[in-house]
Amino acid sequence: MPQTSKRIVMKVLLGLIAVVSTALLIYYAPAIIKIMSSMDNFRAYIHSTGHWGPIMFILFQILQIVVAPIPGEVVQIAGGYIYGTALGSFYTTVGLIIGSAIAFYFTRFIGRDFVSRLLRKQNMKWMSFMHDERKFAAFLFIFFLVPGLPKDMLVFVAALTSISSLRFFTILLIGRLPWIIASAVVGSNLHMQQYTIAIIISVIAVVGFIFGYIYKDKLMNLFSKADKTNPTIKNMENNEDSEIKDINETKGLNTTLKTKTAPALVKPRDLAPKKG
Repeated sequence: MPQTSKRIVMKVLLGLIAVVSTALLIYYAPAIIKIMSSMDNFRAYIHSTGHWGPIMFILFQILQIVVAPIPGEVVQIAGGYIYGTALGSFYTTVGLIIGSAIAFYFTRFIGRDFVSRLLRKQNMKWMSFMHDERKFAAFLFIFFLVPGLPKDMLVFVAALTSISSLRFFTILLIGRLPWIIASAVVGSNLHMQQYTIAIIISVIAVVGFIFGYIYKDKLMNLFSKADKTNPTIKNMENNEDSEIKDINETKGLNTTLKTKTAPALVKPRDLAPKKG
């Protein structure tokens, strides 16, 4: 199949997926809002599905990442409220990985043009260093680590860069896992009506959000420079620079020698015998 035909098929497929997703979201939005209106409603709905409860909870987590405008912290706290800290953290993490994988690989292999145009319209300041993988990886880690910041959009953004999937999902898990567990602890303590721990963690989260928002640029620069201070990497870079310099000097020397040793061109008229 020609490249143009493949592109047209991809665009049609993308359009159909977008239309179907939007229609389903609009149709089920009132029910989703009602279910998520309180922790008790959400808990009652999940338990009403019986053995399918964990699957339904994971689907809500996937939906929150891929399409629905549901704050991630709400689902994470609900996980602890319904299942306790351990299972709540586990189910939330499973949904996070699956939902992020869907968004990441969809963007990378199918919806790259669509997502790229959408982000370009946003004209965000931090998009200027998307092509610097070291800085972008540091930015992802800081953004994932700081509580309260909108993180799910960055999954789509990361798929547009050259970052490997292994590196991205490693950063995703390391950055988000601490607050997934903390959110599950909050939810579990709210369900048991032990509000002291929930309040302490919430205060720490608010302080972390303020600190991260104010110092995110400095933290990003600190993490992005970490690799440069690594002696091994620094020596490799210096060796590469030295090799390039030696090659350039050798080329320059060869050019000079050729110029000096090249015989002068003699024009035919200079060899002709002079008259008189």
